[in-house]
Amino acid sequence: MTSSTAFAFAGSTTPPTTTTTTTATTTTAPPNSACESYYTAACGKSGATLKSALNGIIRNQTKLSYDQVWNALKATDQDPNNSNNVILLYSGRSQAKSTNGGGADDWNREHVWAKSHGDFGTSTGPGTDIHHLRPTDVSVNSARGNLDFDNGGSPVAEAPGNYADGDSFEPRDAVKGDVARMIFYMAVRYEGNDGYVNLEINNSVSNGSAPYMGKLSVLKQWHQQDPPDAFEKRRNQVIFDSYQHNRNPFIDHPEWVAAIWP
Repeated sequence: MTSSTAFAFAGSTTPPTTTTTTTATTTTAPPNSACESYYTAACGKSGATLKSALNGIIRNQTKLSYDQVWNALKATDQDPNNSNNVILLYSGRSQAKSTNGGGADDWNREHVWAKSHGDFGTSTGPGTDIHHLRPTDVSVNSARGNLDFDNGGSPVAEAPGNYADGDSFEPRDAVKGDVARMIFYMAVRYEGNDGYVNLEINNSVSNGSAPYMGKLSVLKQWHQQDPPDAFEKRRNQVIFDSYQHNRNPFIDHPEWVAAIWP
């Protein structure tokens, strides 16, 4: 199958949603423009100062319930070639939206930042933030579990190109960057300053229940290897326009990864 993240989105439309009544004004500009209005407070900054400025921008979000996440993912991860389906993150399979659930071949809600890393569960906030929640095959989700991210391991059944071992998970090449940018987003969005856990990235793959995810050096490589594509950019826009009304800054400004984590 052609990589799910390689599809073009010309002419696609975002399905209407009733999950939130909050109205946001779209203030986007072409990615990488120096000081577009949404990111004005972050312009010209780097390191911890940039991280703090971005946190101040993106934490102003509409928060979903865990039940609302189901319908949100049906819009954010819609197959551009089949509006009845979603694309599953790790397997790349196009699957009917209606088959969400708990069966072995259903799709469910994968927390890319494993919810046990910081013990935030599925409560409103990090547990329901759709910038890092993605549709995945139920059994593949189970195979990933709460593993950190790194290269290597044995092939994952039902998800060609993915590998796992006792302490880490490697996603397929087409979404390596997507995974990395979701982790970078979470580490900037959740700084422990608004009642939620402080999430940080480290260079370990043995983080257990601590509020850390790794492996930073590998995630940075994946970010460079797999830059934002049409699927990821559209997803970011749908979340901004119709659901949380905040953005993943590392999709819009990939250069900010090195500015924060040199």
